[in-house]
Amino acid sequence: MSQSPQAAAKSAPLHRLLMQAADAVQGVREGKSLTDLLARVPADLRPGTQALTFAALRRLGSAEATRQQLAPKAPPPRVDALLLLALALLWPEPAGGPAPMYADHTLVDQAVAAAKTRAPASANFVNAVLRRFLRERDGLVAAAQRSPLGAFNHPLWWIEKLKQDWPTQWQAILAANNRPPPMTLRVHAQRSTPAQYVQRLAEAGIAARVLGAPAAQAVVLAQPVPVSALPGFAEGLVSVQDAAAQLAAPLVVGTGLRPGARVLDACAAPGGKTAHLLELQPDLQLTALDADAQRLRRVQENLQRLGQTATLQATDARQTSGWWNGQPFDAILLDAPCSASGIVRRHPDVRWLRRPDDIAALARIQAELLDALWPLLAPGGRLVYATCSVFRAEGQAQLDAFLQRQADAKSHAVPGFTGHLLPVAENASDAEPPLDGFFYALITKP
Repeated sequence: MSQSPQAAAKSAPLHRLLMQAADAVQGVREGKSLTDLLARVPADLRPGTQALTFAALRRLGSAEATRQQLAPKAPPPRVDALLLLALALLWPEPAGGPAPMYADHTLVDQAVAAAKTRAPASANFVNAVLRRFLRERDGLVAAAQRSPLGAFNHPLWWIEKLKQDWPTQWQAILAANNRPPPMTLRVHAQRSTPAQYVQRLAEAGIAARVLGAPAAQAVVLAQPVPVSALPGFAEGLVSVQDAAAQLAAPLVVGTGLRPGARVLDACAAPGGKTAHLLELQPDLQLTALDADAQRLRRVQENLQRLGQTATLQATDARQTSGWWNGQPFDAILLDAPCSASGIVRRHPDVRWLRRPDDIAALARIQAELLDALWPLLAPGGRLVYATCSVFRAEGQAQLDAFLQRQADAKSHAVPGFTGHLLPVAENASDAEPPLDGFFYALITKP
């Protein structure tokens, strides 16, 4: 996110933003990626549309439960999406939470204006539903929160899976998913220290703090800002990357690989971890693969900004006969495709896009990647398996199954780095969880 939700949402006429955001909400409900949907929004409306859509998707379950109370027969999809968007934005903030983006009367007035443009015959209906919600808000909110969907804003199957995997922490994970994430930076290891960069930010009027171990290069901003406001960003001094994602490269490099070591980043896009590897050890011979050629271009853009080079190839890492030259790798990073269940706070559409059988299908792909890449690792080499997931099927269960299949593979525990990292606050005083949800495994070959 490049600026605060409040600033972004007030950057254009509200009724226009509501129309765009309602279309995005409807697109997600139809199974479309929010990233793709936002890319189609006019550039001047995109920041505000994103801010409103993110807020709505974090409360979509509550909005759906309430709309069912107010209008048991669903209106046409475009009208329903506008209603759900408005109900989510009118939802009361918890005590101590951020101020509402807009006054209630402004939001209702502009939602009706949007309805008059998109579906004139439904404008009176939208007005009546929203005004009734305001009159009866306390009772309607309480009723909605008596259902799991309304209380937790996740599909029921997702909630049940978290209960099974994390019986004492599932509610904290769900709550963290519904809060906006902090903006976290990675300071270039060869050019500055986090403390020095925090000072530069302070001089620019940007409040920030050093996160510290285990993410040694991480800086967390008090409020999101446009990347153009970050000192030295264009020159590669810093990159935007969550602290959990910053643990991959140190695990791969360890205490240092041999000079000129051959390293594979098997699923590299968008390139944050690729760049971090080269920041920690610039002399690596790094090969970066991704099955999506368009996403691989983002890797190249990141490397160019940082003045780095790597061998890039658009290919499925599992099809080794098509891209591997037979020379073993000293280290392999496999940041495998996964459910993204650990980064829901950054991608609030994920929970609504995933289906229960997706997890097993993704776990099969992860296992195929592990088995395909293991023979490419040199004796004495290290493979880091990573997923941005909190589901055990994509983490510890996947690792356990791999170790059963590969008798020569050995897993190593690294405190603070390996295992399931959950996106939950470390103590009650934390304003937000410091890390996204991730799983890491360090595996070596004798």
